[in-house]
Amino acid sequence: MIIGDLRLFNDGDALNYAAAQRWVQLAEAAISARGKFHIALSGGSTPRALYQRIANPDFATRIAWDRVHVYFGDERTVPPDNADSNFRMAKEALLDHVPIPSAQIYRMEGEMEDAHEAATKYARLLSSRLPMSSQGIVQFDLLLLGVGPDGHIASLFPGTPVLHERARLVEAVFVEKFETWRITLTLPVIDHARHVLILVGGEGKAPIMRDVFAARTTPPYPVQLINPQGVLEWYLDEAAASLLPEALRS
Repeated sequence: MIIGDLRLFNDGDALNYAAAQRWVQLAEAAISARGKFHIALSGGSTPRALYQRIANPDFATRIAWDRVHVYFGDERTVPPDNADSNFRMAKEALLDHVPIPSAQIYRMEGEMEDAHEAATKYARLLSSRLPMSSQGIVQFDLLLLGVGPDGHIASLFPGTPVLHERARLVEAVFVEKFETWRITLTLPVIDHARHVLILVGGEGKAPIMRDVFAARTTPPYPVQLINPQGVLEWYLDEAAASLLPEALRS
């Protein structure tokens, strides 16, 4: 596992402020260099707090939303107005509060009857909208991730066959623990993003962070399988980092 840049913050508010600053910096740089900012959003409670922070005028007014293109890292197989929808969460926390053109918000269609078809459709959309890396893989400017207590990222769960997928950009995966299908980006897409920002908050994540950074788990957790070609940054609050070795915390 590539550790990348590990940054620790006193609490969730400090983490979200720093992550919002980073979002603005990367948006400005991408728009200046390439005219657009392509970002993939994550579900989860920590990203939700970040989206609410970005929606505040002190950050929202610093972003050229007409140049921003929003995508999603994964989705549940539910309609977009369902309480479990990642799209709905991002819409309510951020997208309804900023002047981004609706045509530049690209959701995964979790309500489709066939999750595999929905994944294929989203992969085609990514291929038509995103620039390519030097290796010919679609490339986000910023890809946000959270980490579950079991080490999953996006909907890449331990023991699922999608962890071995290297050809498809987006895949449908059945998650036994929830007895449901999910739609998710695959590891190659994560690995080829220009920037990957992993947000982890709360004491409930401390055990998994300890195990992840120990790097001795067999088999490895899904988050340990990422191998970013760009910049990888971890933003942890003190509660999530509380069980890390002192060498990493200093």
